[in-house]
Amino acid sequence: MTPEQLVSDHTVYSCVMGSRAFGLATEDSDTDVRGIYLAPTPLFWRFEKPPTHVEGPADEQFSWELERFCELALRANPNILECLHSPLVEHIDDTGRELLALRGAFLSRQAHVTFARYAQSQRKKLDADVRQHGAPRWKHAMHLLRLLMSCRDLLRTGVLTIDVGAERERLLAVKRGEIPWPEVESWMTRLAAESDAAATTTPLPPEPDRARVADFLFRTRRESALKADAYDEAVQRVVAGGGLGR
Repeated sequence: MTPEQLVSDHTVYSCVMGSRAFGLATEDSDTDVRGIYLAPTPLFWRFEKPPTHVEGPADEQFSWELERFCELALRANPNILECLHSPLVEHIDDTGRELLALRGAFLSRQAHVTFARYAQSQRKKLDADVRQHGAPRWKHAMHLLRLLMSCRDLLRTGVLTIDVGAERERLLAVKRGEIPWPEVESWMTRLAAESDAAATTTPLPPEPDRARVADFLFRTRRESALKADAYDEAVQRVVAGGGLGR
């Protein structure tokens, strides 16, 4: 089974991400599709395991195998968590719906650390651009502000919301370079401080609910194996009855 077949035949959930999901799309925005596929359990019984992720087959499309996706989500990877909260769902089956019902199990106070670490790395890149070129990459600055808002609000409410809502126009002004860098820099610093303050009183649990996620994965893998066994038995019955080749 090719990686492309895993995506085309075994995707359980796919959504649109990027600016379109964040409420920041403009006429020239790409359509970034992110998905999750469930590799059939028998593929794991071989020496060569199915891929943990697949790029494509369409442009701007990227997918993760379900277990890998859950591992990253349990680590509070910002990009992964946001996929589970996209308002633009393209495809979903029963397994995907069960995964979405588990969204809360992945959320914990670890998000403060991972979001802040990612934000710091992006901030360093922006600062380097300012030193070298006199200005940051404004699109990247906009998305960093959006991430900082999302982190702050998650810590305050316990709910991850990725649409920027009323902040859309101000953020797009940043993207166009219409707000001076010192003002943008001050905004970033304030948002980071607000996230730190929110972390001290957040309703989020200290750790994600790993047991719930593990149970979901076990049941999903078992069901996939049982389906494969049922298919093999059906084929053997057809062969034994002389059904093939007629």
